[in-house]
Amino acid sequence: MNIHLGRDLASLNLALDALDEWVVVVDESAKILFINQPYAQFLGVKRETSYGRYVVDVIENTRMHLVVENGQEELSKLQEIRGRHMIANRYPIRQAGKVIGAIGFVLYHDTHEWRQMNTQIKALVSELDFYRRALDKEQTGAHYHINDLIGRSPLIKAVNEKIKKVAGGDASVLIRGESGTGKELYAHALHLLSERSKAPFIKINCAAIPENLLESELFGYAEGAFTGAKRGGKQGKFQLADKGTLFLDEIGDMPLTMQAKLLRVLQDREIEAVGSNRLVKIDVRLVTATHQPLEKLVEAGEFREDLYYRINVVSVDLPPLRDRREDIPALAEHFLNRLAARTGRRAPKLTADALTRMLEYAWPGNVREMENAIESAFYLSQGYKISLQALPSSLTAGVSVVDKSLVQGTLKEQLAMAEKDILEQALITCKGNRQLAAKMLGIGKTTIYDKLSRYELTNESFIG
Repeated sequence: MNIHLGRDLASLNLALDALDEWVVVVDESAKILFINQPYAQFLGVKRETSYGRYVVDVIENTRMHLVVENGQEELSKLQEIRGRHMIANRYPIRQAGKVIGAIGFVLYHDTHEWRQMNTQIKALVSELDFYRRALDKEQTGAHYHINDLIGRSPLIKAVNEKIKKVAGGDASVLIRGESGTGKELYAHALHLLSERSKAPFIKINCAAIPENLLESELFGYAEGAFTGAKRGGKQGKFQLADKGTLFLDEIGDMPLTMQAKLLRVLQDREIEAVGSNRLVKIDVRLVTATHQPLEKLVEAGEFREDLYYRINVVSVDLPPLRDRREDIPALAEHFLNRLAARTGRRAPKLTADALTRMLEYAWPGNVREMENAIESAFYLSQGYKISLQALPSSLTAGVSVVDKSLVQGTLKEQLAMAEKDILEQALITCKGNRQLAAKMLGIGKTTIYDKLSRYELTNESFIG
């Protein structure tokens, strides 16, 4: 044996013997290759004589041989040895894709020890939550900064730059985008970048409040204004947002009668509470959002044209996730890291086939749908990998597992291949009608022509 190698192995043995955790290593036949001295001592065996023995004959209720057989890791599993319940982790050892053994760790020597550790962790998490809640109370109500908005695609970079440019003024901003694209998050970021960042950020969803209550929610009411009114009255969202920002989400769902009253407030910069005849001056920056085409609502007489121009001084259009697929890996990593921080678990990684499917999927629910999918997979998966099978069935229906050996090339190259496949499928579905394919994919006519040219998709068999 090489002298240095022998010395290294001896040092490794000493290090593993010094651990509180008990360690065992088996080969592909589930025979013991190594066991550290504390574990051997507890088992009542001599370490040297245990080497080469079948692990089942040495360790009571072991599952090391099963890990070798099925290649599946087992985390935080109960195991009874000599009348004591312990908690163990077991991992397969692979070489060139083949399982050649397994390694196991007994982390907690009894369940009481684990419960003590769990109690300490819960106490620390509780303390952290206390300070977080205390900090939140001091905040203005906006929580998402521009740096929290994940994405390096050209489309998102352009949106972020536009937000930075308009944040410093008081112009009304209309944020447009499909459901789930993050309109509210951008309203938060706009407020925190503005000169009003220390003042309140107040939000209200116009679609979630009945028409007969919306006026009092926005403008407040005086004492005795109606049956059930609070003594002393109640401030509305405009009063609460004074000197700050008021975010009206789903502005396209606001009833016409309320649109007229909102327009008057924006023109006069003063509000009149329900049941009061007193006008109150307000200083509020208005940010609105909608997923609806307001221009069509104006044409149909369902949205006031004068209000449309009042709220649409600056328009910010958020791209759907399908138009910025290159952001998907970074978004997935962000959501997984956030879940890991919340739960105290190590952040898992997406396998190549899971990431490939996420890049191919259309994401009709956009970033919100993706966040929900990641959270579901996070809790349903075990270990440090999220496989294709762990993704929600809505993503994987009719999809077979992709052979990892087929996933080749850089991320940019894989994204390009996925985009090309999606374009081809859309054109086949639309029988070569490029404009119809563009509409189905939610992209512009110019965009699809550019992409078809880039990928040299000019086959007359599917392009009309």
